[in-house]
Amino acid sequence: MNSETDVQTEQIDIAVIGAGLGGAAAAALLEAEGFKVDVFEQAPEFVRLGAGIHIGPNVMKIFRKLGLEDRLAGIGAHPDFWFSRDGRTGEYLSRIKLGDFAKSEYGAPYITIHRGDLHAEQIAILPKERLHFDHRLTDIEEREDHVLLSFANGKQVAAKLVIGADGINSAIREKLLGVEKPRFSGWIGHRALVDMDKLRATGLEYERCVKWWWEQSRHIMAYATKGDDSEYYYVTGVPVDSWNHTEGFVDSSREEMEAIFGDNAHPMVRGLIDATTEVTKWPFWNRDPMSLWSQGRLCMLGDACHPMRPHMAQGACMAIEDAAVLARSLTLTGAEDYKTAFKIYENARRERATKVQTISNANTWLKQPEDPAWVYAYDPLTVELT
Repeated sequence: MNSETDVQTEQIDIAVIGAGLGGAAAAALLEAEGFKVDVFEQAPEFVRLGAGIHIGPNVMKIFRKLGLEDRLAGIGAHPDFWFSRDGRTGEYLSRIKLGDFAKSEYGAPYITIHRGDLHAEQIAILPKERLHFDHRLTDIEEREDHVLLSFANGKQVAAKLVIGADGINSAIREKLLGVEKPRFSGWIGHRALVDMDKLRATGLEYERCVKWWWEQSRHIMAYATKGDDSEYYYVTGVPVDSWNHTEGFVDSSREEMEAIFGDNAHPMVRGLIDATTEVTKWPFWNRDPMSLWSQGRLCMLGDACHPMRPHMAQGACMAIEDAAVLARSLTLTGAEDYKTAFKIYENARRERATKVQTISNANTWLKQPEDPAWVYAYDPLTVELT
């Protein structure tokens, strides 16, 4: 390095871009294997963002390795079933066993939890001195023995390896494949907060995990996010012609929920809508399965390389699975042989991630009776690496 800027540049081993669920998991898993990892997040600080999220046994096994399984299991709700029901008649379309069955058959619990609660636990186990908020990546320059990363705050670092966990609009993806905006999928979702007092006042017994279905695969996925049932949340999926907003999400309303789902709705759906306090809506974006997950010293995981609609409740789980397999691959080969590690990682993950992406986008998961073992019994910590 010859320039004055290079002389002042900090040298690091592995840079993870993005401290979301996948990035935080990658950093923790790599740290557990003895790698030195720095995480760079564009947000100025940690905030309890999002709403509900499902964590299947396939990923709870990873949190067991990180020492978080019991903590998360103590916070989240443990549904005994994933129910699918007709949104008008209430007829049960499927009853998928979870609860104790998941523990015995799949090797770990199935929980539903607030995304912010999960994320807070993940962030808490990362070394604070290597977790860098307010670092928005602005430039990536590949060099012979490192990657020069430049950030909006003026900082530069030289990383031996870079892992892009920076979502559907990944800067790492743009570096590898060029600038390409994601496509609008033709679907939007609503996220809603529910007044628990009003919900209880209905006198109806709301199931801990239920997906209500209508024509054209419109749906409401409703579930508890706390083990004491003090939070209940729902998310929708609705086909629309277009998304005409520049914002990432916009406000919606109880009235909009009534207009979409209220016509002859089952009393439990009516009660859910009536108890709604705040609603936002946001677009679902798509990308085709990617031909490239890594190049040189750059590698991607999660939505950066396989974004999917949330209809299987497995998007975050796929990112965390990616993180586990990537950490194992680098441990197997050593960081110096990163090219082999990245190839092993992609070979182990591409088929599964593409299958989940395809089924998620089709929005058919568990609508009818089926065996979900291929998803939930999967163990990223023991899957064969070749």
